[in-house]
Amino acid sequence: MTPSWRATVLGSQLAELLRRPGRLLTTGLSVLVAAFVVFATVMAQQITVNTTLDRFRGTSEAVSLVAAPGEDAGTGFDTAALRRIRALPGVAEAVGRVDDGAPLAGRFDRYLALYADPGTGPLSQVRLVEGSYPDRAGEIAVNRQAAEELLLKPGSRAALLLPDPEDPEKSRKVSFTVTGVVKSSTTAEQHAGGYATDARLLPYTQSPGFPRVDIRAEDGVAQGELAERVRAALDKASPGATVKTGAAVRAQEERDAVGGDLREMFQLISVFLAVAVGAAALVATSTFRIVFAQRLRQLALLRAIGAGSRRLVTALAVEGALVGVVAGTTGVLLALGAGHLAPTAARLLAGRELSAPGFGVSYGVLVVVGAVLVTVGAVLAPALAAAGVSPLQALRAAGTVTGEHRIRPARLTAGIVFAALAAGLAALLVSELPEPGQQDYDRDFGMLVTVVSAGFAFLALVALGPLLVRPVLAVAGWPLRRLGTTGRLAVSGVGGTPRRAAAVSVVVALGVALVSGALVAVAGLGGYMERNAAVTAPADFQVTADAKGWSAGAVREFAASPELAHVTAYRILLLPLDGMELQVSDLDPDALPTGEDIDTVTGSLDDLAPGHAVVSSTLAESLGVRAGDTFTLPSRHGRLRLTVAATLPDQGPLQSHVVVAPEDLDRLGAPAHASGVLADAAHRGAAARGEAYRALETLIGAHASDPDDVGLQVLAEVRDDNKGTLDILLTTALGLVALTILMAVVGVTTTTSLTAIERTREFGLLRALGLGGGALRRTITLEAGLYGVLGSVLGLALGVPYAWLLVRSAVSEAPLLLPQGQLLLVLTALTLLTALAGLLPSRHATRVTPMTALGDAE
Repeated sequence: MTPSWRATVLGSQLAELLRRPGRLLTTGLSVLVAAFVVFATVMAQQITVNTTLDRFRGTSEAVSLVAAPGEDAGTGFDTAALRRIRALPGVAEAVGRVDDGAPLAGRFDRYLALYADPGTGPLSQVRLVEGSYPDRAGEIAVNRQAAEELLLKPGSRAALLLPDPEDPEKSRKVSFTVTGVVKSSTTAEQHAGGYATDARLLPYTQSPGFPRVDIRAEDGVAQGELAERVRAALDKASPGATVKTGAAVRAQEERDAVGGDLREMFQLISVFLAVAVGAAALVATSTFRIVFAQRLRQLALLRAIGAGSRRLVTALAVEGALVGVVAGTTGVLLALGAGHLAPTAARLLAGRELSAPGFGVSYGVLVVVGAVLVTVGAVLAPALAAAGVSPLQALRAAGTVTGEHRIRPARLTAGIVFAALAAGLAALLVSELPEPGQQDYDRDFGMLVTVVSAGFAFLALVALGPLLVRPVLAVAGWPLRRLGTTGRLAVSGVGGTPRRAAAVSVVVALGVALVSGALVAVAGLGGYMERNAAVTAPADFQVTADAKGWSAGAVREFAASPELAHVTAYRILLLPLDGMELQVSDLDPDALPTGEDIDTVTGSLDDLAPGHAVVSSTLAESLGVRAGDTFTLPSRHGRLRLTVAATLPDQGPLQSHVVVAPEDLDRLGAPAHASGVLADAAHRGAAARGEAYRALETLIGAHASDPDDVGLQVLAEVRDDNKGTLDILLTTALGLVALTILMAVVGVTTTTSLTAIERTREFGLLRALGLGGGALRRTITLEAGLYGVLGSVLGLALGVPYAWLLVRSAVSEAPLLLPQGQLLLVLTALTLLTALAGLLPSRHATRVTPMTALGDAE
């Protein structure tokens, strides 16, 4: 074979691409979107990780050095030491940090966290949203949490309770004026906080000095030299002071954060990144296989006129590599631009602060290389097949291969093996699932087995997909057949090419499995958090009484307050039992809206009545009882026998070991007055919660014999923290999954477009037989929608059970909750999206006249 012949073969392939630009555009678009999705996932991962870490670590990127007092100093740096640091050559800015707080006077232990911040400049961690930042003594700015819950607006006056220096057991009031409202970029935003510059804030704290100083170096100043100057300046005032680089401190804060609850979230993001890569590879590979499988006729003709198999494979590989380089590079550049615009868009459109991603050059190169490998790898199978065909195969139709119903024995065997492995691991996992409330089990092992089993199940779906198309289509396509000719044509068009239908539907199924899995997992975790909050924080507020307790009249006035709702009084009695001190309560779970969220291991809360009790898991295990059993408690008239109405997976409401009816608590010797009151704000929102808090303060002042002994806790903050964590998890998961859904829709679009191009002869025959343009458009659109239906059915069957297994492996008390409305919305939306994906190809098909279509197909 001469070099000129090699050039002729390669030239013929390139000429074929230029002759059919639609096929080139569609094929390149699928790779471009695949590269965009993968690199956009990298950008999303970096944004999420950077935003989360910036919230959890207190050191911004602008900090060059961090100075901390030596172990012997203990009290921190004084203002003189801070001035010496600021005067050093090479120091652009130095800020003394204070992380302290104090209770607000007259607010019943309501705590205001205090943070030193310059308010402006690179080292500031806050942004002013209302009013002005403090610039003189006696002024403090507050965050939104303090402004809404404590009703501290600009111009408000309040006071902090600080220890009296002459008598530490006494308190003194230090008044301040609120000048503005700020928003913090750290986790300090979650709690009520106050801010001022370092020198202005120090008098409000219990710290005699600054436990830390953040230093920003001037441009061009070496950090090592500046660190030596800072140590020398602090050597006399604070021997042994440490000076670390900002990068080292940030790295330590990052390790501390990732070492906690964030590790699981970052692992989840990494899993979605891997899934995005897999989905992109599936779509690109599927598209290229369809294109080159349908070009077998042309490739076989080249073989017939003398093209060598090696030259033919090389030409096809070069073609695939060219598409991969151009489309992959374009997709990476578009994703890079979108990633760096995301923080600005989030701030302008949603008011949310997001950290900027990096540039990820190494990841970008890997994505482009991956795009080339995918495109080249995708063409090798049909290229090798074409290289091995006889010239007689040139007479076969191009669409025959994708329309074959049978799958190769090796693929069938692999699919059966994968399915058996998935089923075996799932059965093992179900048999080893922990009981609700069980703590002594290996969570990591259960989650690992779930992920591995799900992976095998998906591989089985990929291998056996063509065999599943017709059975699922028989059910899902039944309504379409009732629509007449267009419906029957659409069903037969999809069912007639099961390998193509399976290749596209598998990508859709992956997206649906991830979305449905994320929804089911978040619903289960949300249910667990709600049930846990129903026990630990059953209401917005808890008001514990002084030694006198709350009288019935006081409770009635609590209930009559228009700012409060669901006011419920309760009593608590401490009893000894077998060396334990039991907390027994008469709190009625049904009296609060959160009562319906309390879960039981055995029995039912509805059976709580005189002579019955609800028992915590600790006591139930100690006594060896379950619902229907009896046990006794010591009372003032001997022992009281009670029947277990229900056992709980953990502690009872307000950490009670036993919950009984009020009559039984009387028999046990409880006082008549209530130990505390639970109440909700009458309306939702932080402002309504602040008004409810003020109303409770007034009621406490009116009815408490000693208000200083009354405790007022905002339990709603616990639920707010849980909800914030859940929202972050859901937003992160669905945001990343959305990219997979985009990949699935692109897969349907490209496949439908290629089908429209390659089935020109078939569409021409249908038009010649009298099928109108509108009917042909509806047929192609319905075919695209059927890909979505097939993928949705398979995805739901895969995603829901594995999500439940994953959640139960991670949290034994988590319930199985099916968000039916959300799942139905996902199925409907994806079906509509895939149907809409067929509109453009259908318009192309109807623009070709029957005679032109029949002529082009020759």
